[in-house]
Amino acid sequence: MKFTRSMVLVSSDPESLRRGAGEVYRNFAKELASFDLSEEITLSQFTDGGREDALPLVIIYPEASAYGPVSPADVARIVEEHLYKGRVVEDMLAPVKELSGRIGWLRARKGTLPMEKRIVLRRAGRIDPESIEEYIAEDGYQALAKALGSSRMDVITELEDSGLQGRGGAGFPTGRKWRFVAGTKNPKKYVVCNADESEPGTFKDRVILEGDPHSIVEAMIIAGFAVGADEGYIYVRGEYQLAQRRMANAIQQAREAGLLGNNILESGFNFDIHVHSGAGAYVCGEETALLESIEGKRGEPRARPPYPTTHGLWGKPTLVNNVETLANVPAILLNGHEWYRGLGTPSSPGTKTYTILGNVNFRGLIEVPMGITLREVINFYGQGLPAGANFKLAQTGGSSGSIIPAILQDTPMDFESFRKAGVSLGSGALLICDERTCVVDLAITLMKFFRFESCGKCTPCRVGTDRGLRILTAISKGQAQLEDLDTLVKLAEEMEIASNCGLGQTAAVPIRDVLKYFRAEVEAHIRLGVCPSGVCEMATEMELA
Repeated sequence: MKFTRSMVLVSSDPESLRRGAGEVYRNFAKELASFDLSEEITLSQFTDGGREDALPLVIIYPEASAYGPVSPADVARIVEEHLYKGRVVEDMLAPVKELSGRIGWLRARKGTLPMEKRIVLRRAGRIDPESIEEYIAEDGYQALAKALGSSRMDVITELEDSGLQGRGGAGFPTGRKWRFVAGTKNPKKYVVCNADESEPGTFKDRVILEGDPHSIVEAMIIAGFAVGADEGYIYVRGEYQLAQRRMANAIQQAREAGLLGNNILESGFNFDIHVHSGAGAYVCGEETALLESIEGKRGEPRARPPYPTTHGLWGKPTLVNNVETLANVPAILLNGHEWYRGLGTPSSPGTKTYTILGNVNFRGLIEVPMGITLREVINFYGQGLPAGANFKLAQTGGSSGSIIPAILQDTPMDFESFRKAGVSLGSGALLICDERTCVVDLAITLMKFFRFESCGKCTPCRVGTDRGLRILTAISKGQAQLEDLDTLVKLAEEMEIASNCGLGQTAAVPIRDVLKYFRAEVEAHIRLGVCPSGVCEMATEMELA
């Protein structure tokens, strides 16, 4: 994956353009070319530049330096000093008081955007995933040796102090979950790795499993030692055949090396791991449905409480963690919790992996510090939108994730900030959409998926997904009434409250967010009988008429 070393953003809102932002942009292109920097530095534009006092505004990453107001004559100095010589032009920086709240906080985050600060992906693509020798040469199994040389509670305390939160979507404190399981008295316990990565557009766990399988083996052994378990299962999505083979190979190599099985590293600790293949059911990504599937039953969610931490696999205390969550564990134990807290934000330490999809120039997988913003992801890592396109929305976390409007693109992407904004971070898929996307059509696509994947066990989900899809379809054809929007709101509320598991509870999140942020566009389908994006069926029918 190739990154340019810096990115220059020039404000392009109407007021900036009136003040000469277009010429500023053209001068940057000319000056970058004159210093032979065009291939090293990305030049892009953004809207919503802040207070008029600071416009045109220029932001340069990764330093997050905000210059403004910038005149066309200022460009040559900025390029030579900042981008060629590497010196921030302090006297040209825009005062924080002259920047908007969504831009001003960037000044407090200078230098927090390392290009490839990788933890869970640091070995993927660099070592042979089928060689235990290469894994060991890259500090592999050192964290396990360190853990076995300390007490179980010390391991859990280190994890708690790191602030690691579950990367599967919920963000529950990982160390706390480990302590819950460790505190149970049952002599038989299990560790389960949830690798049923079935969210559309998400493939971060697949890259870890296929590119660095021993990291998951090591993390599961550490988890087993810490909570007092002697057996583990990796539940891998059925379509991930290569991941299953490489995990099985890593397990066998670890057994042969004395790192798995009986008396691991002569510590007296016994632990073994099994690979279990899923059968393609989306609902099995929910941890209790996953446990039912491992037990050979139909993959349906269990009622909670009791929770898996006390009554999990075959009724025994079970620790269930996501792939990405576990992949952080060896690095934390090896480097210490203070090192880990030096990354990300105080409330959400560490890094996060994201798959970037949709209307951007670069699509793929990145690992970045927690607290990065959508604006940064789109313009820096996604290399911007296609020429002439404007950002409209993003969906985080796959089908069940929140829909983020453009007004929230400068909200730090961490658990606390997103929670305060009323949206969720999700598992790590970022679907970027421009103005050609119709929110009604998007909601229909998502609801079709949920209706198909619903296990049918509970009425709110089984009936709610079908009814929601019918109403949305009617809206897309111009056959709905405004009262139907109130029905959709109530339907979403009831599904969230009454559904048995996370699938039904989050299935209506897209509907909720669409009506919250894009209600006018939805109402246009009903009131005017038109699709503003020109996507829905009725728009085509009107054109033909």
